[in-house]
Amino acid sequence: MPIKKVNTKIDFIAAEHDILKFWNDNGIFEKRRELNSGKTKWSFIDGPITANNPMGVHHAWGRSLKDIYNRYKAMCGFDLRYQNGFDCQGLWVEIEVEKELGFKSKRDVEEYGIEKFVTLCKERVIKYSGIQTEQSKRLGYWMDWDNSYYTMSDENNYTIWSFLKKLWTEGKIYRGNDVVPWSGRSGTSYSQMEIIEGRKLVAHKAIFVRFPIKNRENEFLLIWTTTPWTLSSNVVVGVNVNLDYVKIQTKDGSIYYLAKENLEFQRLEKQFKDKKQWVDGVPKLKTLAQIFKERGGYKELDTLKGSEMVGWEYEGPFDEFEAQLEPGGYPFVDDDLKIKGITSQNLHKVIDPGKDGMGNDIVVGGEGTGIVHMAPGCGDIDHKVGKKLGLVNIAPLNDESKFIEKFGWLSGLVATDVSTTVAIIDDLKTRGFLVHVEDYPHVYPHCWRSGDELVFRLVDEWYINMDWREKIKNVVDDINWIPEFGKDREHEWLDNMGDWMISKKRFWGLALPIWTFEDDSFYVVGSKKELKDLSVEGWEEFEDNSPHRPWIDKVKIKHPETGLIGTRIKDVGNPWLDAGIVPFSTLKYNSDRKYWNEWFPGDFVTECFPGQFRNWFYSMLAMSAELEGVAPFKTLLGHALVKDETGRDMHKSWGNAIWFDDAAEKMGVDVMRWMYASQHVENNLLFGYGAADDVRKKLITLWNIYSFYATYATVDGFDPAKHPLEKTSLTILDKWILAKTHLLIKDAKISLEEFKVDGLMKSFDVFLEDLSNWYVRRNRRRFWKSEDDDDKNTAYATLYHVLTNIIRVVAPIIPFVSETIYQNLVRNSEDDVPDSVHLCDYPHYDEAWIDDELIQNVDALKKLVELGRSARNQSNQKIRQPLAMASFAVESDAIAEFVETNKGIVLDELNVKAIERITEADQLIQYRIKPNLRSLGKKYGKGLAEIRQLLESINSAKLVSEIQANNSIILNNGQYTLTRDDIFIETEAEEGFAAASDGGITVGLSLELSDDLLMEGMVRDLVRVVQNYRKDAGFSVEDRIEISWDLDGQIANAVGKFDGYFRKETLTKHITEKISNPDFTGSLEMNKNTYKINLKKI
Repeated sequence: MPIKKVNTKIDFIAAEHDILKFWNDNGIFEKRRELNSGKTKWSFIDGPITANNPMGVHHAWGRSLKDIYNRYKAMCGFDLRYQNGFDCQGLWVEIEVEKELGFKSKRDVEEYGIEKFVTLCKERVIKYSGIQTEQSKRLGYWMDWDNSYYTMSDENNYTIWSFLKKLWTEGKIYRGNDVVPWSGRSGTSYSQMEIIEGRKLVAHKAIFVRFPIKNRENEFLLIWTTTPWTLSSNVVVGVNVNLDYVKIQTKDGSIYYLAKENLEFQRLEKQFKDKKQWVDGVPKLKTLAQIFKERGGYKELDTLKGSEMVGWEYEGPFDEFEAQLEPGGYPFVDDDLKIKGITSQNLHKVIDPGKDGMGNDIVVGGEGTGIVHMAPGCGDIDHKVGKKLGLVNIAPLNDESKFIEKFGWLSGLVATDVSTTVAIIDDLKTRGFLVHVEDYPHVYPHCWRSGDELVFRLVDEWYINMDWREKIKNVVDDINWIPEFGKDREHEWLDNMGDWMISKKRFWGLALPIWTFEDDSFYVVGSKKELKDLSVEGWEEFEDNSPHRPWIDKVKIKHPETGLIGTRIKDVGNPWLDAGIVPFSTLKYNSDRKYWNEWFPGDFVTECFPGQFRNWFYSMLAMSAELEGVAPFKTLLGHALVKDETGRDMHKSWGNAIWFDDAAEKMGVDVMRWMYASQHVENNLLFGYGAADDVRKKLITLWNIYSFYATYATVDGFDPAKHPLEKTSLTILDKWILAKTHLLIKDAKISLEEFKVDGLMKSFDVFLEDLSNWYVRRNRRRFWKSEDDDDKNTAYATLYHVLTNIIRVVAPIIPFVSETIYQNLVRNSEDDVPDSVHLCDYPHYDEAWIDDELIQNVDALKKLVELGRSARNQSNQKIRQPLAMASFAVESDAIAEFVETNKGIVLDELNVKAIERITEADQLIQYRIKPNLRSLGKKYGKGLAEIRQLLESINSAKLVSEIQANNSIILNNGQYTLTRDDIFIETEAEEGFAAASDGGITVGLSLELSDDLLMEGMVRDLVRVVQNYRKDAGFSVEDRIEISWDLDGQIANAVGKFDGYFRKETLTKHITEKISNPDFTGSLEMNKNTYKINLKKI
């Protein structure tokens, strides 16, 4: 079947749907797998997408990158697994199910029934994994969709059991109480890994309160807090022993102690000024001095060191609560402290809390008062201090963030409710503790799924002791991190992380295989078989179910050593255990070790990196280091975030979110994939329809080049088999575009092997411009020829070679349009070719085609033309007006000789009659160099005056040559180095010329016009008008025409003089006085006259 003519107006989105059907009907994916089966393996491990909602455009970036590299490796002949993953378990699914059911708390779930709730969670995962599968197919994401893995699978869960069992045998699993971030809405805790994901900028009611100092009449410690509810559980206050503290007296005689530097400290001044990290409507914060001045003023009485205050006793703001009087603390009781009768109230002293784990002072000056209220049951740092100093814990909240009993009137109130905060402030004011209230903007942790504010709560949780972190750090350096800073970030996380909290007090998730016994011991079960062997009750009810609540909860076991009967803890696991185990569970680590050895470690993983250093990447590294002592993958590619076009986060409530389905059907996925592939992974992608329009123009350029070839090849019946590429008949531009093509292939392979597809796209953008605006445009006449000669066939063969190679180069990136082109361009032109471009091998470059000198020379010639056009634009001479002379200056004799040899290109491009080389650029242009005062002032300050004098004293042309050659200017024997940003270069052409200069090339155009030049300019204008009328008439590019008009005077003379040029450019066969029944009639405005023009297709 011969190649078909192609419409220049393509519906890319409709074509994408056609290609999806073609792939499916012809089993193209299956054929690719069959081609590569048994060859060298390339193991990609997919980071599971959360199967909880439809896919977003942010998911599509990562999935596009995965597919690009998978397709590339497949075209290189590697055998791939193509296994997609779905993340199934965890709070994010539970929250959505709760919303559907109208639930407000964890209690609602328990009343509804755990089994029914968990079943709904499973059903939601199945529903949205199906939706995401279809969306991924629409994206062109090739996966074995019948073999996706699900983190809720038995294999995944039981593999985690075996991991935890190994840790337990090493003594690394423990139960401990700690102060952790807690969601009252969800009724569960958050690990260090998760808390960062939900940080939000909010304004809280912050308060300054005064604690009366015992045995010091009317003297107070000034305290500041952004969480007034924690005052209910205050135990001690901390100072910095090395800070200076000031003693002030206010108008009412009250005496306050606070850090001296805090008195006049401008609080959050930069944030307020820049309006960054600031909440709209919140006024500028007052200094402490302002606050006291507004209360009648103050005077400074004395200054003392913090060390002098240590040991002072004070009265707490809520000492009347029963909890403050409970020996040993409340509700968690320290038996040793209880025996000694130690309560929170009798511990109220000023202490030195010292330094944190990083060696930084816990109490610092600046924000606040320099005296820190500490509640070991309500803050993580406070809790560590409490442990170190042997303090009691007062933990006031239950799992719904409500105050428990023994907290007086606060019992039953939700700590994070605004009404609770208001009530606490009112109470403190009534009892004389309150000094000042303000709205304080800060970043505060929220539940990253439900959105509610977190509290810090003392709870019992299960942990992995991470004292083996060195094992993890040892494998980090074995990985190729892209970007490179990823390795440092991972090391930083490993250096500073705490123990891994693995438990959550929820319902839908990994059932932690931990059974506890009445002697307070616990046992970790490592497999389903072991569970069956140890079970004494509930096995029959559980056996045919998945290892989830509530079925697993019914199984009781007998301890193999003590014989005690144990019950499973009700906690589920941290979901990063689910994702971290996939290099083992999905590769059949426990069930088929031979298979696992063939595919482990993975060659490549990629995910969004801002949070994954402490989440997925970390969990995979930790689990692999423990199980096998090696890295689970060889290369890790992290990419940044997708934002809207203005750089803001995308949110449905803000109206700036773009859903995947909308983008796919409005932009087209090839456009989306081009955008994703072009983005440097370190930088956030600003995604939107404006950017998509820019990319679509490039896609249209590619299509137009193909359409141009297909149109003329159809007309002429060109057969690439009969007219293969012959080096002996190539023109300079043929050789140049072929050299560029093979250089592109070379660059593409380097970029893709290094997982830097954006580098390929930058090269492709430049190549596409060269191909369209230079090669095709410069060679149109070769295709237009009526005769079928060797030169015409060489042009066809060259363009065919280029197109067949570049569609294979970009096939992994834009799989749809490359397939559409391939089906007509290749399959209709050649026999015995693969059914699909995606069944082809990735193209190989031929060094014999890559002529670096030729590329340099043609690129210089292009640069000369661009400068000539720039000069013409400055002169306001339109491009259709011929000029007499173009003069150029260039240092390289080789380039000059090349320009002279190929001067026909320059003459045609610049529409000039002659060119000449001159020896000095200053014959055409004068330069003035001025210093950039802002830039140089920062760099050299007082040296600016001397720099100005030096720039004025040195020949400007010499300086311009120096900076063009070296990108810098060296002045005064190296004392000053000026970059291009440090100077302004002003140019002025010599009289009678328009000139431009850059990159060591200067071009000047003579502006003097003769009568012949003016007449030729008129004809060129006429050609443009007729060419536009041809399009308006719907003529094909190859159609010949006849024309009639009523031209007279100078324009008639001009057409007579340049008749041959006019006919050639417009494909006009006959010019007559009259045409009957013309196909198109138009008019021409010229020289203040209107002329009628008739066109008819022959």
